[in-house]
Amino acid sequence: MLTSEGGMEYFVYCRDRPDSGELRSELAEAHWTFMDRYAEAMIARGPTLTPDGAAATGSMHIVDLPDVQAAQAFAFDEPNYKAGVYDEVLVRRWSNTLGRTMWQYSGSTAGYHRFLIMAHGRPGVLAISDALSQAHRHYLDEGYHERLIACGPLLSDDGAEWRGTAILAELPDRSSAEALIAQEPYARAGLYESVEVHDWRFGGRPQP
Repeated sequence: MLTSEGGMEYFVYCRDRPDSGELRSELAEAHWTFMDRYAEAMIARGPTLTPDGAAATGSMHIVDLPDVQAAQAFAFDEPNYKAGVYDEVLVRRWSNTLGRTMWQYSGSTAGYHRFLIMAHGRPGVLAISDALSQAHRHYLDEGYHERLIACGPLLSDDGAEWRGTAILAELPDRSSAEALIAQEPYARAGLYESVEVHDWRFGGRPQP
């Protein structure tokens, strides 16, 4: 069952600059070496991709860190960022609703695809989001529990204010991912300012 408990987790999404693919490839080993330092703290990681899967469009990491200063260091000391691969970096406090890492996901289905869904909350809707939090959890638990790789709220730095939702899911296709978020209670109440659906895959150093 879904829970609402979580620790000091952070969600980091780095959006690639146009035409930065070659530089990203050159820095792959430096990136993996940097991330090796955080292996024990990693909850989920992986690149977002173009719809055909041919090229990366960004990098997503969810990581358990001591505080916002450590999260900023994780995001901005990373070799890809320092070299100019990224155009934009989002760092948000996060809560691990499922209480597990992506490596503990056991629902993989042949022919399905993995997606990162980022729904960015409107300002000034904290009271409404609090009122709908139980309906939000029920919706995901009843309809998508077996398909969720990771999910949780995006939060302010102090963890007190709701700023949106981040979901990693394995689904039949993009239209299924779009339907998941379109029918979600926060979305139906108009609490999201914008929604992004990205093709995504498990990341990490390639195994020999």
